[in-house]
Amino acid sequence: MNNTVVYTSVLAPYFTSYLNEKFRLGHKAQDIKYTLLTIDQFLNQIKHGDIYISKDVYEYWLNTIQEQKTSTIYSKASIFIRFLKYMSEMGMECYIPRLPRKHDSGFVPYIYSQEEIKKIFVACDGLRARERHAKSILIIIPALIRVLYSTAIRISEALAIKNKNVDLVNNIIILNHTKNGSQRLAPINSSLKDVLVQYIEYRNRIPVSGITDSEGHFFVSSLGKPCIRRTVSKLYHKVLSEAGIPYKGNQEGPTIHGIRHTACVHSLVKMAKDGKDIYCCLPLLSTFIGHKKVLDTEHYLRLTCEIYPELIELDASVTAGINGVIERSLLINSHESL
Repeated sequence: MNNTVVYTSVLAPYFTSYLNEKFRLGHKAQDIKYTLLTIDQFLNQIKHGDIYISKDVYEYWLNTIQEQKTSTIYSKASIFIRFLKYMSEMGMECYIPRLPRKHDSGFVPYIYSQEEIKKIFVACDGLRARERHAKSILIIIPALIRVLYSTAIRISEALAIKNKNVDLVNNIIILNHTKNGSQRLAPINSSLKDVLVQYIEYRNRIPVSGITDSEGHFFVSSLGKPCIRRTVSKLYHKVLSEAGIPYKGNQEGPTIHGIRHTACVHSLVKMAKDGKDIYCCLPLLSTFIGHKKVLDTEHYLRLTCEIYPELIELDASVTAGINGVIERSLLINSHESL
């Protein structure tokens, strides 16, 4: 697999030299490589043309990742800040910000109920444009939201999907631009396949050259251009309103990323009700959603038991591993906080 990335913004030479320096020092630098790639894409999106980063540009970028976990924001910001220090050492004076908070303060993601998910689907299908807009992304929303719920992939991963990555013969989506920098496959079930086939049929009617090119983005606007996350998030707030789900804001959500959390919890609930051993299934879910460690997935197990306490009443052979996993997770977390 070719893990080479190509930076194309005005800072591309500096991203490349900084990354090469990290490799020379023996760092694996996978997180650095892909974080710099997202920053590179951001700079292209805002048409940044200066060989430095100002306070306004940095804060604009930081605002685009505010819906992510506090720990993720910290990780990405620290990489960006170290790069900015490198730029300054190279003679390119840049704004050097303070690091954001590192740890979540008891953050609990919003988990949609089964009924709320149904309402969201109905709201997506009922979206209508009140006026003509050349850059409308309404066409992608019904399919995109169903992809997120069915596969539990991240919104950033979904928007990075290319036409060549969607294999409707083998019923898989190939994810190359993932958070952890590793390729993985997302399965397409029969109902999702029907949705994607319908989406492709309508999307291909857009009178734009290259709309079906293998290297073209799968989810595109009415101009055939890639969709931007903040635009999708803004429209998703409208979906929530139409579905009668209050949006609290101030990082309390619900957010579009909550669909991923919800998909994980609902998957565990289904497995438990189907009589599967949750303890044995947890590594499968961890691999499915792209976690590097099973411990990262155990958080969903705790959420599942808190939201669906009736699972504890199931046959002991089904739920025997739950309490043990929860206790082990709590013990590890308490040690890490010392």
